[in-house]
Amino acid sequence: MDVEAAFATAAGQATQLPWDRATSVRFEDLAPVSAFPVVPGRRWGPGWWWSATTGRHVVHGSAAMRTQLMVLDRDPDVTGLSARPVRLLWCDPDGRVRSWVPQLFARYADGTGLLADCPSSPTAGGDRAQRARMVLEAACVRVGWSYRRLEPPPAVVAANLRWLAGYRHPRYQGPPGLQAALAEAFAAPRPLADGVAVVGDSLQVLPAAYHALWCGHLTTPLDEPLHERALTWSDAERGEGVERRLSNVGGDPERG
Repeated sequence: MDVEAAFATAAGQATQLPWDRATSVRFEDLAPVSAFPVVPGRRWGPGWWWSATTGRHVVHGSAAMRTQLMVLDRDPDVTGLSARPVRLLWCDPDGRVRSWVPQLFARYADGTGLLADCPSSPTAGGDRAQRARMVLEAACVRVGWSYRRLEPPPAVVAANLRWLAGYRHPRYQGPPGLQAALAEAFAAPRPLADGVAVVGDSLQVLPAAYHALWCGHLTTPLDEPLHERALTWSDAERGEGVERRLSNVGGDPERG
């Protein structure tokens, strides 16, 4: 099945290309091809997520999408994120033109891409969403990418990530040497509060520990409620790579 990609370039020019050629486009840098609707009476409206990966804001249209942005933003293999950057078009066997705008695009470190939707439940979107899923899966497989309907993470995991995300900005790294001191304090697994107390004043050290847990310098089981006695240990190899990435990131996460 022939699939076309419609998008607006970084300069704002409307463009449509065969899908196989469009995969060279940096979709992570493009604006949405359509806005997220504001529905009167709905408790949740469009908003912005500040990405620690890119240092920029990414628009989202639902709580489910915001959660998936959060999960992808913490993935060390993700290097770029954007919302609704491309519309895919194809013809049904009866000749009718169909289209679908995936909610998210993620770029991975190996150059491949992910197109994703963030349904609040497996059946969200109905038959149209399921038909689009089959087309997008096949189109992405053909170019070495992937398309997924992302399942919401377990409630405890999501709650822990929301807490840690509040400390995702590099300003929470603390003064020079603090992250190294945390890695040393947690070289062997120990309760979070105990390691923090070894390093120094908890008012200064605890936010840096949460930052380290967000970006991977420290590790703790996220499928259990996060608390002061949570068993925590250092993940120095992953942490060094994430720290290098975050050292080049700025911006203000307060809108996310």
